[in-house]
Amino acid sequence: MNDHTAPRALGRRNFLAAAGLTAAGAVWAAGTGGTAWADGRAASAAPPAPGAAGAFAVPIDSVQHTRTWMAWPDSSAIWGRQLAGVQANIALIARTIAKYEPVVMCANSASVAKARSACGSSVTVIGTIPVDDCWMRDSGPVFRTDGAGGLDAIGLNFNGWGNHQTHAKDALVASKVAAYVGVPFTAAGLVSEGGAIETDGDATLMATRSSIIDPKRNPNLTQAQIEAAMCAAYGASKVIWFTGISGQDITNDHVDATSRFLDDATALVQMPLATDTDIWSNDERQQYQVLSTATDAQGLPIQVTRLQGPDYNVIRSTNPNFVGSYANYYLCNGAVISAQFGDSRADAAAKATLQQLFPDRVVEQLNIDSLGGGGGGIHCVTQPQPVP
Repeated sequence: MNDHTAPRALGRRNFLAAAGLTAAGAVWAAGTGGTAWADGRAASAAPPAPGAAGAFAVPIDSVQHTRTWMAWPDSSAIWGRQLAGVQANIALIARTIAKYEPVVMCANSASVAKARSACGSSVTVIGTIPVDDCWMRDSGPVFRTDGAGGLDAIGLNFNGWGNHQTHAKDALVASKVAAYVGVPFTAAGLVSEGGAIETDGDATLMATRSSIIDPKRNPNLTQAQIEAAMCAAYGASKVIWFTGISGQDITNDHVDATSRFLDDATALVQMPLATDTDIWSNDERQQYQVLSTATDAQGLPIQVTRLQGPDYNVIRSTNPNFVGSYANYYLCNGAVISAQFGDSRADAAAKATLQQLFPDRVVEQLNIDSLGGGGGGIHCVTQPQPVP
């Protein structure tokens, strides 16, 4: 069985050499703190301060959505023999979400027919926004609302998790989706990914330092400058930082696999078994400790729910790099789309916890083991477009 004490990477890939690297992404202007992008764009001006009239802010995922955005993977250079299983998982997630809200799947033109066949008629597949991979949470636009019917989008200048994976197409997905929707687009003042930043929709963010304060993403920015850029982009005023883990996976420990906001001053953290002592389990404990003693932007203590993780000796997968994250669920209109891993006791307990936290939503648990083996989950491959 899987040895849970072995290093457990959340890594997007275990075969990056085959994927190759590109130079797309951000090039920081030396000594200025400003940015100039590889395609010649300049970073746009910061939005109004949080709380200002008409200020745009990223809402929490639990708000009503217009649709969900996803991406169809078709690269055997990236996925190898795992590709068919990952495609099946992506199609299953898309079909499930489509029972509750519209889903738009971006696919390369040569893969549109296959994606449509796998996803079925309930999912809209478009071939006009090319993609490298399926991680729409990281490459896609982060939509913002202003509370007065306005919608815009920010781009986090995706650079392949610090130039670890080919991303020439994915680097342009955010701006192209925003153009497809017809909303204004702003390039944020930092390089990051959507899965690296959690928001409560009310001025508080949380993230790991390891993922964002990273020389391969933001080499010439201080923590204070990065924090200011995050807050400007998200319409926030406070960042709760976790230490995180560097060098063990391609994301450098995205927060959305462990800690999630539920609402104002409420959150959850996935917790390991008491007997688990690997670095990922200790990271979960550290995130819980920090969050349960933190206050939000309004000064309120944050109430934290423990979400028990699975027993890695019992789950179906024997992949030592498998990610068994119940916390990486996705909220869509009327439902919680979560994972199950074959640990029947833990799967049932996680479903019960999520049902208690979201009593007005249907909790759907899916077998997405191929995605888990590739280092991600359901939240990682979905990007919500909120109702303005």
